[in-house]
Amino acid sequence: MRRFLIFLFAILIAALFYIKPANAQIFTTEKLITIDIGRQMLYVWEGGRLINQSRVSTGMYYTPTVKGDFRIYKKYDLQDMKGNYPPYEPYFLKNVPNVMYFYKAYAIHGAYWHNKFGIKVTHGCVNEPVVFSKWLYDWAPIGTRVVVF
Repeated sequence: MRRFLIFLFAILIAALFYIKPANAQIFTTEKLITIDIGRQMLYVWEGGRLINQSRVSTGMYYTPTVKGDFRIYKKYDLQDMKGNYPPYEPYFLKNVPNVMYFYKAYAIHGAYWHNKFGIKVTHGCVNEPVVFSKWLYDWAPIGTRVVVF
């Protein structure tokens, strides 16, 4: 019985200190996108409330997604993308949809060429399902805050 009570107490303490981002409240009145690299999740906030979320894919080991506090500074409905980041293979992708740049060449955009959301497979960008990327693109104006952690 004593072990059971200790176990229950440990579970209670762990639950008190563990808060999922989906349940946390963000205290801001502005639109906000947060990207949790560890969970491979993108969260959309408005008025301090979570309004949408999606699994994403972020950067691989040698091409990690940049972490920090940024703002969307440029948007394109469609854009061709190419790059060469050894040791990975070069790539050329036509008509990448719903591109939103938030830092230098780092962008959040739709990915039609894979369905590996939840896994780190990109060259640094944040890939999202195309349907969700369209919704996010329409929702987020230039200047929307993006926090990557």
